[in-house]
Amino acid sequence: MSRLWDKGAPLDERVLRYTAGEDHKLDERLVAYDIRASVAHAEMLHAQQLLSAADLDAIRSGLNALAAEHERGEWHIELADEDGQTALERRLSERIGTAGARIHLGRSRNDQVLTAVRLYLRDAIATLAAGATQASHALDELAEREHGTALPGYTHLQQAMPSTVALWAGGFAAELRDDALGLGQVLRRVDLSPLGSAAGYGTPGLPVDREATRAALGFASVHAPVTAVQLSRGKAESQLLFEITLLLQDLGRFAADVLLFATSEFGFVSLGEAFTTGSSIMPQKRNPDVFELIRGRTATAQGCLLEALAVCAKLPSGYHRDLQLLKFPLFRGIDLALETLAIVPPAVASLTFHPERIHLDDSIHAAEEANRLVVSEGIPFREAYRRIAARLKR
Repeated sequence: MSRLWDKGAPLDERVLRYTAGEDHKLDERLVAYDIRASVAHAEMLHAQQLLSAADLDAIRSGLNALAAEHERGEWHIELADEDGQTALERRLSERIGTAGARIHLGRSRNDQVLTAVRLYLRDAIATLAAGATQASHALDELAEREHGTALPGYTHLQQAMPSTVALWAGGFAAELRDDALGLGQVLRRVDLSPLGSAAGYGTPGLPVDREATRAALGFASVHAPVTAVQLSRGKAESQLLFEITLLLQDLGRFAADVLLFATSEFGFVSLGEAFTTGSSIMPQKRNPDVFELIRGRTATAQGCLLEALAVCAKLPSGYHRDLQLLKFPLFRGIDLALETLAIVPPAVASLTFHPERIHLDDSIHAAEEANRLVVSEGIPFREAYRRIAARLKR
């Protein structure tokens, strides 16, 4: 099978397997975005009188047909294709003939795949932010449902000050909304059009109109100069994975609280049976696996972030095949975040608090009592602090 760079020399099958790796599978999620960018590129070539109207029509109809067929599962990218870009151009050329070979004028796989990734990331960011917002709504609903339920506030895992389920859940809800905002801020790096930068040094001798493709694809601006495009690789990806890590850390801390509160020693909360699993040896057991795995996902998110950062560390300028490896941690981090966000709202809805089991120590009001002394007697806080501390020792 001919690849985009093929010059006639045979390729060792072992080299193909090693260099392509999982790229053909990972690129499946990019097909629709790659086709959208390819159509915009072809329309720009026609506007610049580099592609005939007949060829444009053939390319556009051929790509749109391939997009519909791929969505229906009628074809997939094969290892022999090496990647999604080769798969599309090969199938397009088989379908429309010579016109299919004209579409690659003025672009490289480097700017082609990066454009598809950035189009995909725009949608992924919006979905992730919406998921974080939905999870915050689930916590708001929990706060409303349990608005009258008292809860100890802890510092150092010791009862410290009185709180409520509403305050506890509301704090996590606020942080998830902050996470949604953080995810949106990644768009600053994603919303730049790399098309026309080609392999990183532009398209000498061709009147490529980068602004036209930018506008057609709805990017905020053109990524310039062309040499900045490859230097930027890994930055948006790592920033997104960082925000995903923060999001999953917030969810992990929430899950850690739930797991503590659900122990038989605490007994503050119970989980719906549909969101627990059983033991193969202990008939009485119902295990809070969902919340344990929410807690554990933080580690995977951190691993994805570190992997993405490490791929780009100390690379010289220009394109390098190492950059292909960014897709592994990027897609994995996005997928695990989406899976976690999907399970959080129903898991939160399954929680039932038991006010009769929630005990607040008598000493939990100590800080409040010290504040009242300051207000009622006008003494310094440190004096009030000492008085309350002495009273508690008796």
